Amino acid sequence: MVELTDIEKKLPYVKYYYQELAQIPVEKQKIAMGKAADSAKALSIEEKNKFLVGQATELEIGFCVTRLGTGFVANKTFMKNVTVEMLDWWFGWHSVSSDLRYKIWDSEDHYYARADKPEYVLDPGVPNYQKTWGVNHEILEDIGMGPDKLTLCFKNPKDFGYDISLIRTKYCNSLVCAIGVGACPAFMTHKFYAVDGGTMFESRFWIGYAFNNGEIVKVIPEGKSVPEEVVRALFSHNIKEFSNLAKILPQVYVEEKNNWG
Repeated sequence: MVELTDIEKKLPYVKYYYQELAQIPVEKQKIAMGKAADSAKALSIEEKNKFLVGQATELEIGFCVTRLGTGFVANKTFMKNVTVEMLDWWFGWHSVSSDLRYKIWDSEDHYYARADKPEYVLDPGVPNYQKTWGVNHEILEDIGMGPDKLTLCFKNPKDFGYDISLIRTKYCNSLVCAIGVGACPAFMTHKFYAVDGGTMFESRFWIGYAFNNGEIVKVIPEGKSVPEEVVRALFSHNIKEFSNLAKILPQVYVEEKNNWG
């Protein structure tokens, strides 16, 4: 487990740090340990708007290296008793105040996630679903290959080329999206929408892309590929962290939703 400071040990939500992490569904564990998926099933980054309308169903849970040498990761998690409102709140809340907020998400692998504009995140005039827009999260986490620093640069979805008319619709009630800047750059989108009994949370990662001059561009050189172990590690981490978030979020939200500072 990651270490706690003396101050963190006194915070009321430290109890979630000490809880056993949620069990990852067996079928997802098998995918993580098995063969990579058929890369022909990966959604191309140019067709990312299909993801928002529920048309990207060929590969919803899995990972692969594409013919372009880029990586692709997909995950889908049913979150019982979680609401869209809770998730909108979470992505802002965990990035300010205490590093413990990120640690309780995955106590084995998460060290910190720090917003570079905390005053914006803490502004009560900013709707929760916008609290990541234009904010960079400085992150230290271990996806299975050792602790690694990265910067997640979140933006308004339209800045990344998403059709914003597709948000607040049946298969995309809300979303967060970012370019990850680090050893292995990637474009990430999490969308979520209400279903019976909770919320469906879906993730897509396109690995080997950067955001330059207002455009998402491939940065993997021709003839080179993202190592499969990197893509597999990201998938394994994703199924772990979001299984646990589904477990803790309903109660964390009830107890902390008005505690931003």
